[in-house]
Amino acid sequence: MLDYGLFSYASKQEVLEKSIRYWNPGKTKFWLDSGVDLVMGAREGYVIHDVDGRRLIDLHINGGTFNLGHRNAELIETLRTALDYFDIGNHWFPSVARTALAEALVATAPGMRYAVFAPGGAEAADVALKSARYATKRRKIVSIINGYHGHAGLSVATGDERFSKIFLSDRPDEFIHVPFNDLDAMEAALKGRDVAGAILETIPATYGFPMPAPGYLQGVKALCEKYGTLYIADEVQTGFMRCGEMWGWQSFGVEPDLFIAAKGLSGGLYPIAVCMLSERAGGWMNEDGAAHISTTGGGEVGCFVAVKVLQIIERPETRANVRAVSEFFAEGFSELIRRHPDVIVGLRQRGTVMGVEFDHPEGAVAASRGLYETGVWAIFSSLDKRVLQFKPGALMSRALCEEVLDRFDTAMPRVRALTAAIGRD
Repeated sequence: MLDYGLFSYASKQEVLEKSIRYWNPGKTKFWLDSGVDLVMGAREGYVIHDVDGRRLIDLHINGGTFNLGHRNAELIETLRTALDYFDIGNHWFPSVARTALAEALVATAPGMRYAVFAPGGAEAADVALKSARYATKRRKIVSIINGYHGHAGLSVATGDERFSKIFLSDRPDEFIHVPFNDLDAMEAALKGRDVAGAILETIPATYGFPMPAPGYLQGVKALCEKYGTLYIADEVQTGFMRCGEMWGWQSFGVEPDLFIAAKGLSGGLYPIAVCMLSERAGGWMNEDGAAHISTTGGGEVGCFVAVKVLQIIERPETRANVRAVSEFFAEGFSELIRRHPDVIVGLRQRGTVMGVEFDHPEGAVAASRGLYETGVWAIFSSLDKRVLQFKPGALMSRALCEEVLDRFDTAMPRVRALTAAIGRD
């Protein structure tokens, strides 16, 4: 019996059956067909348990949402304190919690003036795109092929057609896609001087974390300045010290005109996202502060928790741990590649943002299942199934890192068998 007081289920099987019936049949059936029957139960730190008791080390961390771990004790206590004072609040009025978080965020990001809050990253991306259009009085948006910026009204059109065509949201006349790491293609898209914003994930996640070529992001910024386009950085998966600096763009030495962040800002406890705007990009708020509103964007409880998230991230010991975790896995995967060259062929890495490259075109799918069976949860990249998204948390301990590598090594025979069964056709 799975009894949570407000609701209960007789078994895990009942949960899965009702998930198909009432929640999302496609997602539920996909994972069951893939051999992953996970229904999350207890969770703490970087370990989650299936409701049937299976223990898993979480290297998916929901795209960085659990960067500081599941149910982080400091953040839970902060949430409890927040509930002594706050609720969602009222988006129409000044707020001590929203103001405090906005001030703290601006202090982390040179060149930014305002923070506009949203419930999630997709809405924050929409704010960024609308702000770029306001500032430039242009409509066109450039993004990269196989990029991803969410599923909201504007943001979905910037991503892969898999997510836009199904809802008739592809807009080829306004949304231009160019190859990643191709400055010539970017210049060809911008030189008409009719593009409002160029939006790029600092390291494209759904695409499998291909690393920006040396000078690429700086080159995009220079082209944006040359042609009057605003450079928008998507930091949803690369922010909050995951690349070794507070913001991924800082680690590459480039300054955007505006950027978005989400997931990790929530501490995994209360949904919140933000679009950070320069003076120019945020000019619309002086003309009409209610031009964009969001009832739950910047909920005061979430702002209070997010202030503590920033404090934890900015601690010197957090930065040091990110460096130690990054170095440990860089060395560890070098050895794994040496031991299993027929399976693993490379590691894409910037800090704790990592993509493990497999030899097989669907090798990461096999690895995801093989690791799941061995006690590790990591997810393949949707748009490049050769690459496993491998995302340790900022506070992960040395002992847990060692366990991850041991389990990864143990899973390799199963991954070989699974890839052989898939074939290469």
